[in-house]
Amino acid sequence: MKLKTLLAAACFVTAFTSSAFAQYPEKKIEIIVGYAAGGGTDVMARTVAPFLERYLGDGATVVVKNVPGASGQIGVTEVAKAKPDGYTLGTFNLPGMMARTLDRNAAYSADSFTYLANVVDDPNVIVTAKDSEIDTMDKLIKAAKADPGAVTVGMSSLGGDDHLFLVRLQEDTGAQFTIAPFKGSAPARTAVMGGHVAMGIFNLSEILGFRDELNVIGLATKERSSLADDIPTFAEQGYNVVNGSLRGFVAPKGLPDDVRQKLLDAFKKAYDDPEFSKAMVASGNPVNLTLGDDFKALTHEQYDFAKKVWETTPWK
Repeated sequence: MKLKTLLAAACFVTAFTSSAFAQYPEKKIEIIVGYAAGGGTDVMARTVAPFLERYLGDGATVVVKNVPGASGQIGVTEVAKAKPDGYTLGTFNLPGMMARTLDRNAAYSADSFTYLANVVDDPNVIVTAKDSEIDTMDKLIKAAKADPGAVTVGMSSLGGDDHLFLVRLQEDTGAQFTIAPFKGSAPARTAVMGGHVAMGIFNLSEILGFRDELNVIGLATKERSSLADDIPTFAEQGYNVVNGSLRGFVAPKGLPDDVRQKLLDAFKKAYDDPEFSKAMVASGNPVNLTLGDDFKALTHEQYDFAKKVWETTPWK
């Protein structure tokens, strides 16, 4: 009798749990953005939210909560410490979130999350002033090799994708550059246009509105971008460098498999929706989907490279 009672109780718990997960979501889902409202990551999250609602179904409600500070560290830490029930998600930027675990104390690691979907890959570009004599990759590398360190590079920060892209470029070419970090992409872009630095490294979305004032001499993707298909890739020019700013979504570690799968399915359906691609491009977010375990592997890859750079040439 006792055994039957235990079995019955176990069956009841299993049935209840499965039923609860099957009904997910039953309440508001919150996406934590570790940056202020109006920034690129915030715009991405607010663009994605209604499509998540559409494909989660059952009257799902998804809201964005801004928790800015410490280059996104405060917000992503809140996500890592949240209950893994599917009602707290967070934006996740690479390589920045992993770089923060190297250059300061962080209460999270690459293994603190359930990886859902990376939806944005904003590739790096190299630009020079419109009147610069350096308007091709061959001219740039020739100039950098002729006088190592003489070619100055404007970028928004150290430890981010711009910086790590330059490291990859130096490794691939053997050329040496001098970094001139700025507090944001806007002042760095202004410095390039004014000829105060020889070149700049940015994301594609950051220079699309300034094509008339800049030479865009290469794109760090495997194939040309539909957003600017006249810009040649570095690979086309003989330089095997691919890099960019990645933006996606995670949940706390330990998310139930049923909930995780429902979220993965919703992200995939959103990606396949032509309206989603149109909305993302209109908001300045080049779309490229990486789901689940592939997103996790990508994070570890980004961390490993950032760690190698930090150990040899720390940026702080």
